This record gives sequence, structure tokens and C-alpha cells, in this order.
Amino acid sequence: MGDEEVQAAGPGGIAWIPVLAAIVALIGLADAVYLTVHHLTAVPVPCSILSGCETVLTSQYAEIAGVPLAAFGALAYFVAFSLAIFAAFGNRTMWTLFGIQVTLMSLFTAWLIYLQAFVIGAFCQFCLLSAVTTFTLLILFVISKLRGRHLR
Repeated sequence: MGDEEVQAAGPGGIAWIPVLAAIVALIGLADAVYLTVHHLTAVPVPCSILSGCETVLTSQYAEIAGVPLAAFGALAYFVAFSLAIFAAFGNRTMWTLFGIQVTLMSLFTAWLIYLQAFVIGAFCQFCLLSAVTTFTLLILFVISKLRGRHLR
């Protein structure tokens, strides 16, 4: 990244878009940890908005090699959070890695939404919250690039 992509930092020299991204990543982390705990304890997830949570969360797509998919999501959100925090304090390389991370997360999320809609035939509100969170992270990264400025 060149100097033309440097974002004006807020008070204390902290870039606000990566800080906002870190906060959003914490929302995703909380959601993913919640789903992981429910999966590992076999406690049904209360669905108050949609009725397909258990259908989705007990489907064959809910695990990879016996590990809950939500645990991988928690790891992905933790990495995104960490990269965003480093970027907030001026590390441009971490912001680039953040962009790669959230792009990969968004592609996988799109696949999971496809599975819910066309293969499983049900939606999970917590999974959709994760999708909104992931796409929000991608939008924040894209905004930082479109503004032509980034980190100090």
C-alpha cells in the first residue's frame, strides 16, 4: 500500500475503520463461540426469529472432521479481530492480510448461505448473523480501499 492509501487516524493515531472492524469481528466471535458451545454440549439453540436453526445446526454440513463449523468460524473471527487491531495501530501488512482473510470468509459464507437455501432448505438466525457480520467486515475493508486512504 502506498502513502495515497493512508487513512487519517483518529485521536492517538488509531485508524477508525480497523477499530470498527475489530468490534464487528468480536460480534462474530461471540456468535461463533455461542454456537460452538451449544454444538459441543448438544443443547438446542433457541430460535426466536426463524424455525430452522436445529435443522441447519444438526445437518451433515455442521461439522468438518468432527469439529463444529462454528469453531472454525470462531478461529476465523479471532484472526480477523487480531489483524484489525494490529492494523488500527498502523500495520499496513496486517490490513492487507485482514482483507484476504475477510474475502475468504465471505466466499465460504456465501457457500454456507447457498447450502442453507438450496440444499438444507432451512435457515439459522445465528448463521445469518454470522453472514451479516462477515459481509460487514468485507464492506469495511472495501470502503477503506475505495476511499483511497487507509492506515497511518
